[in-house]
Amino acid sequence: MIKKTAVYMVLGLFVLFSATAVAEAENYSKTIQVFKESPVVAEFFKNAYGYAVFPTVGKAGFVIGGSYGKGQVYRGGKVTGKSALVEGSIGLQLGGEAFSEIIFFQDKRAYDEFTSGEFEFGATAQAVAITAGVQAKAGTEGATAGASTGPKTSVQANTQYHKGMVTFVHAKGGLMYEASIGGQKFTFEPL
Repeated sequence: MIKKTAVYMVLGLFVLFSATAVAEAENYSKTIQVFKESPVVAEFFKNAYGYAVFPTVGKAGFVIGGSYGKGQVYRGGKVTGKSALVEGSIGLQLGGEAFSEIIFFQDKRAYDEFTSGEFEFGATAQAVAITAGVQAKAGTEGATAGASTGPKTSVQANTQYHKGMVTFVHAKGGLMYEASIGGQKFTFEPL
């Protein structure tokens, strides 16, 4: 009975956040501007080969969790395709949250790897949060990442590319308690 209730709760929260993600999916320029306001992130816009931006990713979980968001991929400041992010996780988790995510590609190799069709970050994935209180969990593979106290403060995490990619997240709302493992999977559809 508890498993069935948990599954229904996760599915309900997932649908709620997915609807929010779809409703806000067209708001790419506003999301990009939020990331550009962070001094650390702004540097990546100047030097990256390209990036993928997901304005709203909805995440929900109760033992089993999931995330979903739609995004666009850019190269040279121009949209080159659409992307979808799906994440599954298992472990101690409860609640729901919404966040924006951006992934920078250092070079053509990293961009090509992401846009090859089915790309995924493993369970060791990490990201740098640009808002206080966000867990630095989802993002590029690597053992190092940290969180900052906010996009407009001078206290920022020291970040760098790992295997040609770096990811940042920006909390939008919700509350999520979690100690889980999972991975993000991305699809790409060229324009």
